[in-house]
Amino acid sequence: MQVDILAFGAHPDDIEISCGGTLLRYRSEGKNIAIVDLTQGELGTRGSAQIRMQESKEASQKLGLTERVNLGMPDGFFEESEASLCSIIQEIRHFKPQLILANSVRDRHPDHARAAALVARAAFLSGLPKIATEREGKPQEAYRAPQLMHYIQDMYLEPDIVFDVTAFAEEKIELIKCYASQFYDPTSVEPETPISNAHFLEFIKGRMLEFGRPIGVTYAEGFTMNRLVGVNDLFNLR
Repeated sequence: MQVDILAFGAHPDDIEISCGGTLLRYRSEGKNIAIVDLTQGELGTRGSAQIRMQESKEASQKLGLTERVNLGMPDGFFEESEASLCSIIQEIRHFKPQLILANSVRDRHPDHARAAALVARAAFLSGLPKIATEREGKPQEAYRAPQLMHYIQDMYLEPDIVFDVTAFAEEKIELIKCYASQFYDPTSVEPETPISNAHFLEFIKGRMLEFGRPIGVTYAEGFTMNRLVGVNDLFNLR
């Protein structure tokens, strides 16, 4: 199997909230997209792992994903280890993506930065042929994705790249609403969280507005990279 984009998230909904517009835009252009969630988000204050899994299925359908995998790592307690690295390497070698998207390198939730480092290290190690892995009983060949980017989450980070998602901003908001257990519900009796208040979705749109304005578009999503970025045409920048 080979996909164009493989997006990793520490929890179901990380990806939709932070780079859902990017995935929707590329889906409209015919790109093949897969998602790997590290955990089921079972420690989330609202909802449950079972509810989150159903919500992620709904979101996956809206995204038209090739496949979505949940690695079942322990929410809040997954660590960088040989076992966790190899489980991610297996997925990278299976999907052979051209582009990997991963969690924010620094954020309010400690799982996000931990997942970012874990995926980045696994993405490198995946290219080393002396690391042996198999999936479904079949040996895998070494593979290193050409590109790795980190989406920006709750905490503001200065992006290295911003990507126009204006045409998909409203669809992104509807995509995020698939995770109804996590967001504003005036009838809910569950505790309020930083993302469940009535203004969170407006914050998401505001962040996209903030990233879009410097390049002259309405809405954009931002990404960071850990290397220099080259361009082929100095007259084709925004």
